[in-house]
Amino acid sequence: MTAPQGKRIVVTGATGNVGTSVVTALTADDRVASVLGLARRRPDWSPPRTEWARADIEKDGDREFAELLAGADAVVHLAWAFQPTHDPLATWRTNVLGGMRVFRAVAEAGVPALVYASSVGAYSPGPKDRYVDESWPTHGWPEAAYSREKAYLERVLDGFEARHPEVRVVRLRPAFLFKEAAALEQLRIFAGPWVPGRLASPRFLPVVPDIEGLRFQALHTDDAADAYRRAALDDDARGAYNLAAEPPVGPEELAALLDARVVRLPRPAVRAALSAAWRLRLARSSPQLFDAFLRLPLMDASRARDELGWRPRYTALEAVGELLRGLRGGAGMPTAPLHGRGGR
Repeated sequence: MTAPQGKRIVVTGATGNVGTSVVTALTADDRVASVLGLARRRPDWSPPRTEWARADIEKDGDREFAELLAGADAVVHLAWAFQPTHDPLATWRTNVLGGMRVFRAVAEAGVPALVYASSVGAYSPGPKDRYVDESWPTHGWPEAAYSREKAYLERVLDGFEARHPEVRVVRLRPAFLFKEAAALEQLRIFAGPWVPGRLASPRFLPVVPDIEGLRFQALHTDDAADAYRRAALDDDARGAYNLAAEPPVGPEELAALLDARVVRLPRPAVRAALSAAWRLRLARSSPQLFDAFLRLPLMDASRARDELGWRPRYTALEAVGELLRGLRGGAGMPTAPLHGRGGR
């Protein structure tokens, strides 16, 4: 039998919010012959033309990773740890040192293309009244581990590209990514396992705080996955691409989604409350991440539209709406990160 023609794509972090959508998008494309999904735990999920392998970017050796990537036409690197925020050395080892291990393995295995999941969080503080393009500085907000790590890997990739011009490197910088099946995972990551998702109901959230800087961009995870698919398969795609849907989301938009009213609150008071909750381990999001969030710029996504032919199918409000629906309904998928209310 003749071997199937098409691309072989390896996806790290393939069982999470973004990874499950990226695997789905890739396997729906006839140009993809096979996908190898890498994760710390094998899922009870079997999309077509997909194989699974256990991998840990923090603990596995360089040679082990290079062997997994051998023969790939592209690697999509999504694996990332948001927790524990109380132990920034732990996330540094996983995200930065682990990311560097993946980059080295790409070069050692001779993979011709690397698509890296950067983030709006890599950007330095910027405006909320206009859009910035991919030339905006990517120094992050150094006090927040997530932003600091995303920015550091941007610098690592600068050096990687200089040393390995034979590798086509794409950096996708998406806005906040939401889909219904990932809502409870995000609740566990940013709030904690003891916070019930039903609190996302108008019955429990009658007001939305109006805080200085509370204006952000959102994107449905499936739309981000379409951009990853295009970046992995388009041999001309190279460099950084912002990904965001319209419109920007602020207190008024959130209030409309929740059928709530807007109440003006001073930023220092909200930060002090969050800081106290975080120090008492009642909240998982750090006050430094809150600082970074309120300073993120709004991104211009026209380069992705013009060069990749990418168009989001969902508005930002629809993406946030899916998050709220997932929190209330307890949806999930049969992977370790995305398990729903039934658990695993």
